[in-house]
Amino acid sequence: MLSQLREQIWADWIWFPEGHGWADLTDHDGKVFPKTADLWATIPIALCFLVIRQIFERTVAIPLASLLGVRDKKRVFAAPNPTLESYFCSTSKHPTQSSIESLSKHTGCSVRQVQRWFRRRRNQDRPSKVKKFREASWRFTFYLLAFFAGLAVLIDKPWFYDMKLMWEDFPKMPLVPSQYWYYMIELGFYISLLFSVASDVKRKDFKEQIVHHVATISLIGFSWLVNYIRAGTLIMLAHDASDYLMESAKMFNYAGWRKTCNFIFTVFAAVFIVTRLVILPFWIIHTTWVYPLTLYPPFFGFYFFNGLLLVLQCLHIFWAALIIRMVIKFLPGNVRTSAASFSTLHKAIKNNHHFYVIIHTHIIY
Repeated sequence: MLSQLREQIWADWIWFPEGHGWADLTDHDGKVFPKTADLWATIPIALCFLVIRQIFERTVAIPLASLLGVRDKKRVFAAPNPTLESYFCSTSKHPTQSSIESLSKHTGCSVRQVQRWFRRRRNQDRPSKVKKFREASWRFTFYLLAFFAGLAVLIDKPWFYDMKLMWEDFPKMPLVPSQYWYYMIELGFYISLLFSVASDVKRKDFKEQIVHHVATISLIGFSWLVNYIRAGTLIMLAHDASDYLMESAKMFNYAGWRKTCNFIFTVFAAVFIVTRLVILPFWIIHTTWVYPLTLYPPFFGFYFFNGLLLVLQCLHIFWAALIIRMVIKFLPGNVRTSAASFSTLHKAIKNNHHFYVIIHTHIIY
């Protein structure tokens, strides 16, 4: 029963053009193709990332935070109160006015004292700036290295300059070692994020983070199996081009370097617009949507890939509009609102980032 279902889901006609199938991905004549067993290598890679991250944060991120002037404000802790603590942990961190009045009567504290206690107790759970800086600096370092590694992987590939070649002899495209490591390292990094999500700064979108990491891992593995690697590496590079700039802007925001933060964010906006509103739609999507129809009849995998890619592009347009609005507020005459503008965008990114990434990982990986 299960074997029949698996055969139906992974049928050749679903994921490959007519006349092609899984048999095309069998090694022969010295040519190597992606295999399911290759993905096991990502587990030790992820564990290595966890170790490297701890070393990096202690030896690089913390001293860098001190050098840039990242300081945590002194917090006033809430006084021990078992009744309020129980309500805080088991019922709500944001009690209603009626609940505050009820707790006031039960504890013998005034309404103002109960409100102050909950405010201080919430502040205790908020992550420190240094912790957020450490996480941002780690992601910045990875995304920066990933971008240049991706560039090194693709710079000598003919399909980097003529994107039509990404479909040359598909799916019988042999794997090269640089592509193998590019994929394994990217996948290993996201597995490490899944392992560390419990200890990372817990944001309001914690559940979405889990969904994001699982979706990313699943889809990187899927694209590996069906050999969408050439298109995947091009799209990964287009996205990695701006991710490290956003993380660096966050780092300087935590450090209070407003002008530097605004400048980097403006550069991020320019790179974002060029890569995701010009290169992605007019070069990459055109090559994945229009050109393949001259080579193969459409198949489900074709519609799956390009349908989600168009959804991604719609999200890029929405994001670009939001980013441009923020950049305008950074211009002379609006400097007083620049810090608030970045904070507003940062909150928007925190609230919507993982839905956006879940969609884009359907395409990229």
